[in-house]
Amino acid sequence: MQGRRVAVTGLGVVAQCGVGREAFFEGLCAPAPEGPRILEDFDPASAFENPKEARRADRFTQFALTAADEALAQAGELDADPARRGTFVGTGVGGIQTLEDQITTRIEKGERRVSPFLVPMIMANAAPAAISMKYGWQGPCENTVTACAAGTHAIGNAARMIADGRCDAVIAGGSEAPFTPTAVAGFRNMTALSNSGVSRPFDVDRDGFVMAEGAGILVLEEWDRAVARGATILGEILGSASTADAHHITAPAPGGTGAINCMQLAMEDAGISASDVVHINAHGTSTDKNDAAEAAAVAKVFGTPGPAITSTKGVTGHALGGAGALEAVAVILAMQKGVIPPTAGHNALDPEMPEIDVVTGEPRPWTPGATLSNSFGFGGHNGTLVLGPA
Repeated sequence: MQGRRVAVTGLGVVAQCGVGREAFFEGLCAPAPEGPRILEDFDPASAFENPKEARRADRFTQFALTAADEALAQAGELDADPARRGTFVGTGVGGIQTLEDQITTRIEKGERRVSPFLVPMIMANAAPAAISMKYGWQGPCENTVTACAAGTHAIGNAARMIADGRCDAVIAGGSEAPFTPTAVAGFRNMTALSNSGVSRPFDVDRDGFVMAEGAGILVLEEWDRAVARGATILGEILGSASTADAHHITAPAPGGTGAINCMQLAMEDAGISASDVVHINAHGTSTDKNDAAEAAAVAKVFGTPGPAITSTKGVTGHALGGAGALEAVAVILAMQKGVIPPTAGHNALDPEMPEIDVVTGEPRPWTPGATLSNSFGFGGHNGTLVLGPA
């Protein structure tokens, strides 16, 4: 990435397979559950000063603030000017739970019973706003809404703020809480969801994605400042890219042309070549067309079998706009732990796909190196991060 180096100094995560970094990574390396990935016992109280504040935040904001708390606690005391600290959090559907609840309230009880907190709770920018207000971060506070690429785009945009010299530190990531009856029905009726309730990325028997909720947050800092204050550097954002398929509102471009361009531009941004990449955390949603297009794109860029590939969605499910942030956290943790989590649910590669190196079975030991994290969203939005070890 041109300009100043971008260090990762904090990680926070809320996911069905584990709340908190250690529990999350243990979950990634364990057998996958079946069915929707819903956090049944999530308690947002620790992230808010009192229960009333928690109730006035949609669930996706609660997730984001909880993950931010953990990430900032790990990063330690930052010395950057508050006006040079930014907040970038992506989402796909924002406060959709609050919206559906309040529509029901209006229909059943009348307009006067609609909450006065409806608008600030459903805003897609509510999560970054809540984080910036809690911690007094007065720099750019922005929200990216690019469907399932939102978390990846938010991290890439945040890193560029540091590289370009506008910010010295940025909280970045994505959050999603999409489980409403209408949203689930919409995805089911468009035949995007798995009928079996099992996520099988790149597998011959894949039948759709398993929906999830959760949040991933990273603390990014200008490298030299992080070193000077004695921070523990967990990894580095080496580059990023964003492209559009300009093809179809839901289906990927044939042959993964948009994904090919995105990966190539991200590597160019990072100043590396395809031979330098040792791992890819794939978008790998377990849908028919998405997995086929991504496999074709990876083979085109890297040859076969190419780098080690995993889709952590086999465990996490697909958290829409939060997915890319969860996966960026997974990559940095994989570098810290020295193992790549396997692709749960994958038994046999689809024979119509090129031969790619999908990590299966047990976690795979590796020597961490340049890694891509891919996200591709409805609307033809493509995002790729290039991450490196500390």
